[in-house]
Parts: sequence; structure tokens; C-alpha cells
Amino acid sequence: MGTHALSPVACAAAADTVTAGPVGIVTALASEARALTSRNLRVRSALPLGADGVMWLSGMGQEAAREGALALVEAGATALVSFGVAGGLAPGLRSGTLFCPSCVLDERSHDYQPDAIWRAALMQRIEKAGHPLVSQGSLLSLPTPLISVADKAAMRERHQSLAVDMESAAIAAVASEHHLPFLALRAIVDERDDPLPIELQRYVDAWGRPRVSSLAVALLRHPQWLAVLPGLAMRMNKATRALRDAAKAAGSAWGRETSQPC
Repeated sequence: MGTHALSPVACAAAADTVTAGPVGIVTALASEARALTSRNLRVRSALPLGADGVMWLSGMGQEAAREGALALVEAGATALVSFGVAGGLAPGLRSGTLFCPSCVLDERSHDYQPDAIWRAALMQRIEKAGHPLVSQGSLLSLPTPLISVADKAAMRERHQSLAVDMESAAIAAVASEHHLPFLALRAIVDERDDPLPIELQRYVDAWGRPRVSSLAVALLRHPQWLAVLPGLAMRMNKATRALRDAAKAAGSAWGRETSQPC
């Protein structure tokens, strides 16, 4: 028997079947979520983004990201996106660079493959809008942050990944378990040779929001930290600005409406 092209009506029906339901977007940090919406944020709660998307502000880490991805599936999401910032591991990967990885690796080097057709459609939208985008290379996803330059170099040597985060592998695992398409879109915040001041980590909450009163007291005790904060803020501003531009270019359905050609 030969094969025949679907009629336009059948093609549209097939596309509706594939893309029915919203895209579920997991973000860890409040600043990442702000790139998606100006509405009041609710942590650990599904926040609709129009008719085609729903967001979950999970907090940092694998367990929080997995909880968020599962909640979005329960809420009816038919595709999952890991959206936010990442740390650079490769030399020359600058703050504010968008990265749509071709592979996500966990700490055991288990790899998760983003949906190829959907990913291509999203990248086309972002590139058409004129935003620089790195699209080849893996994203390493670890249970704890890499603090020192030496730690970053060691993980780069071991895995050859371009960047690192703490959530994408957990989200990808949920997508795999539920047979849903997945992709990651990240913006580089700290570069390979930027150390992260571990002392300051205790003064932000799980969603990256500063604990203002305790941070103010700490800065009085450690005024040398004041020299570090402007650089941290500048890099985060670059990254979140890139995320905002990418989300705008992606559109409400994140390219899924064009990712299933007949």
C-alpha cells in the first residue's frame, strides 16, 4: 500500500491532537519568572500564562524542580520547558548568552534529549528575532551549585558540557516518565572564570530573593562584599534581559504550533 499526504483538515486535526494542552514552564528563581510575566508571583503554584502556557515557580534544586514539573503535568501540561539561568563552563560563553542545549546530562551522565522538531521551531523564532543563541552542546544539571572556578573547570573536563544548572535534568526526567516533549532554554549568568561567593548564598531564599534585613547586617560586618554585589547584579540583569527577549520571541505556545509539520 502506498502512503498519502494528509488533507489540510486532517493535518490540522492531527496538530491539535499533538499540541492540545498548555506548555508547562518550570522556573526556579523569581527573577526568571519575571521574564515571563508581570503578574504577582505565587511560589509552588500553577500560574496561567494565557491560553497556551502555565508556569510553576519551584525554587532552586532538583527536588523542587521535579515537584513543579509533576504539578504542571497534573495541571494538564502536554510539554515541559526548563527556563532560567545557568552557569557557564565553556571558555568564552558570556553572560547574557542564550543557550538551547541539544542534550541535558545529570550527575550520573544520563542524557535527556529535547524534542528535536519543537526545539528547531523555537530556535528559529529566537534567531529570527535577532537574538544570539548557542544551540549545540550539552547542559549539565547537578544537585548542588558549582562555587569555585576550579570546580567549574573540573566539571567541564569531565562532561564537556557548555553550562550547568540544578533543575533541567529533573524536569527532563518527569517529561520522559510521562512521554511528553521537553526542552531547556537558559541564559548564562556567571561565566567560567567568575567565582560564586558562597558566603552570600545564605542571604537569599530558595527563590533567589534577598533576605534584606539579614543581608544588611551581614554587609555591615563584611563591607568587602559590597565590591562583589554590583558585578553579580549586572550579570543577572544581562541574563534575565535575554530570557525576557527569548520568551517574547517564543510566543505564547513556545513554537509548538509550528513544530509538527505534515
